[in-house]
Amino acid sequence: MITVSLCMIVKNEEKILARCLDSIADLVDEIIIVDTGSVDGTKRVAAKYTDRIYDFTWIGDFAAARNFAFSKAEMDYIYSADADEVLDENNRWAFRQLKETLLPEIDIVQMYYTNQLAHGTIYNYDRELRPKLFKRLRTFQWRGAIHEQVGLEPVIYDSDIEICHMPENNHKDRDLAAFLRQTEKGCRLDKRLHNIYAKELFISGEDKDFIAARPFFQASCKDEGRSLDEIKEAACVAARAARICGDAEDFFKFAMKVVASEGCSEICCELGEYYLQKQDIDEAAVWFYNAAYETESILNIHSGGDIPFLGLAQCCRRTGNDTQAREYEKLAAEWEAVPKNPE
Repeated sequence: MITVSLCMIVKNEEKILARCLDSIADLVDEIIIVDTGSVDGTKRVAAKYTDRIYDFTWIGDFAAARNFAFSKAEMDYIYSADADEVLDENNRWAFRQLKETLLPEIDIVQMYYTNQLAHGTIYNYDRELRPKLFKRLRTFQWRGAIHEQVGLEPVIYDSDIEICHMPENNHKDRDLAAFLRQTEKGCRLDKRLHNIYAKELFISGEDKDFIAARPFFQASCKDEGRSLDEIKEAACVAARAARICGDAEDFFKFAMKVVASEGCSEICCELGEYYLQKQDIDEAAVWFYNAAYETESILNIHSGGDIPFLGLAQCCRRTGNDTQAREYEKLAAEWEAVPKNPE
């Protein structure tokens, strides 16, 4: 049977840390908690489960903190967990079975991260395979100051274990601030982080966040090193920011970049909102209809579902068609995010 080190980085997780540790503590062989600056009782809670508690001065880099935690591990494998994760009884049993049967040539075990859509996370699907268990003797390095990932080409096993993601609150303010710091320092986000930044803006960003991100995504649209998909998502952000700022010329410049490349639900919704603000109800309805029925979302799955349905309902209300408005409101209420599984 393999041995497992549980490695966690935490900060101000007093309310939920015990819930996480109660679900995994008896399945692992050592517990390593790295605290990045808690001012609540997080370390008191952690001390009930382990004496391997370390302080790490926060430098705005999740990868650095995870690498520090990994450096303290001594078992065969390292299980990387966050405080808002929970294993239920079925998956606790599956984890125990995994320990007993894992083949030694496996470097990484992936597990399903679930319950994503219930908490306004950056993901457009409810169940996603993620690397969670790592062979310690491999040289694993976390990369990326935010939304970090391990950079390797190891032997990977996809398990059936499901980890329930149960955050107490949305981390979007922390994440968007981190992205802004990175871009303002001139850091070039790779394709994955570029996509996550755009997604997080469209899923949970406020007007101020789009305005702050505007220069970076405007520059991305001109970056010859970016793929067509990256330019398309950048143009969506730049168009939204321009609409918020009342810059019609910039809005149409970036919106048309997306329309010219087959469009997407996000930009159709933006055009719908633009014309709704201009009181051009017929034109607004055309674009909301296109968002709901003719295009696909690329950043926020709701842009192809309940958002345009509610936009169409507004259009109907403004033209006095309350019956049709109620139909669209019903469609919005009944709509469910059922995206393709990213596996």
